[in-house]
Amino acid sequence: MTESNDPTPVSPESSTVPPPFGEATPAPAAPAAPAYAGPSHAAPAAGPIGQVRSTGTCILLSIVTLGIYGWFWYYKTHEEMKQHTGEGIGGAVALILAIFVSIVMPFLSSNEVGKLYERRGQKAPVTAMTGLWFLLLGWFFLVGAIVWFVKTNNALNEYWKSQGAPA
Repeated sequence: MTESNDPTPVSPESSTVPPPFGEATPAPAAPAAPAYAGPSHAAPAAGPIGQVRSTGTCILLSIVTLGIYGWFWYYKTHEEMKQHTGEGIGGAVALILAIFVSIVMPFLSSNEVGKLYERRGQKAPVTAMTGLWFLLLGWFFLVGAIVWFVKTNNALNEYWKSQGAPA
């Protein structure tokens, strides 16, 4: 009470009296997030772990199936990475791109594998630039394509093994 005997108004936030029966208690306000918190390195991805694929077997299957296994590899690896992290282009988009504009896939695949490492705060063993092996030397008896695939698939396999995938 004040000097004039008028009740002092009380704000709802400072009131310690619980609300009447049946009314919901307001939730406390969440603290404001900073405008940019930077990349998160602490929490690993929570999705399922992908499959380790033998690089030599993949190359052999690609040769025997005249490249069709390559489409399967793009689909499966991109789908596994998307399921694992929740980010990336996913299997269906990777397959469509591999069929219709295949020249972009070495760059996209190496880039997504590299991002798996960067999310953990590690240096990426492969980047989009690794795709230049495929582009610049792919025509020379497939040497560039093989170098690109070995680098990218080995980096992906090492990532899956570090997450607990059986070798």
